[in-house]
Amino acid sequence: MTSHSVHVLLPNDIDDPAAPSGGNIYDRRICQGLAVQGFSVHEQAARGTWPQPSPSDRSDFSGVLGKVPDGSVTLVDGLIASAVPDLLQPHARRLRLVVLMHMPLANTLEGQALSSAVAIVTTSRWARGRLLELYGLPAERVHAAPPGVDEASVAPGSPGGSRLLCVAAVAPNKGHDILVEALASLGSHPFWNCVCVGSLDRDPSFVELVRRRAAQAGIAGRLRFCGARTGADLEAAYAEADLLVLPSRGETYGMVVTEALARGIPVLASDVSGVHEALGRAPGGALPGILVPRKIAQFAWQS
Repeated sequence: MTSHSVHVLLPNDIDDPAAPSGGNIYDRRICQGLAVQGFSVHEQAARGTWPQPSPSDRSDFSGVLGKVPDGSVTLVDGLIASAVPDLLQPHARRLRLVVLMHMPLANTLEGQALSSAVAIVTTSRWARGRLLELYGLPAERVHAAPPGVDEASVAPGSPGGSRLLCVAAVAPNKGHDILVEALASLGSHPFWNCVCVGSLDRDPSFVELVRRRAAQAGIAGRLRFCGARTGADLEAAYAEADLLVLPSRGETYGMVVTEALARGIPVLASDVSGVHEALGRAPGGALPGILVPRKIAQFAWQS
């Protein structure tokens, strides 16, 4: 085992085209980047329904962890680590555990998992600050590695300049109910339609709630849910967009924000968590979009 070897323990759906997410993309790019830098990457998929593993999932993960050679740098996705701190702790002395945190959960299990790590990597400066605030971790152990973004062609947009695009799994934390409420407030304004690209399988009851609210507001015909899209299909959705809307209740960073900006698409997003960091500043110092204040963004309908 050389000092340039890294064992990476990831959720088993990282490459599932039916479950695309910023976290999965980030994990995959981390593995690719380590390989490009000359590291020997030993990737292991942890079978299970993370972050709520079954007893058999826990047993399988324990077996995978037990086979990692002593002294190895072992990078564990936070979705896994925060669910099984009791399985990490027995290996804390023999492995150099590094936890990759996507979204701080602010709970006891997460704190226990992080206490076993020699280093913690977060996907934004906001998340780093949040972990330091929550757990009083030594600052030198917590590092921020915000994601980059690939170069892309400028999106031509729609002929009428009226196409809104939301790229996010349809789930409560992504705030599609907030989006429907905002679109309903436009009344009979004729110049908009909205395409929602994202998994419809995370929370079917929430999907039904959003569809019902859209129908009640009379906008169901102008709001299209396409399901998960990747590759050329996702590129086509960006190419037709005139405005990216992101109504999330929380984002560690918000990779879809940078993906939109790389294509010249302005952004309208909730001013929560790390979204401001992802939006950044234009060369002249202005925001390349609009951030909706937190109190408005956290509004939720009662079902």
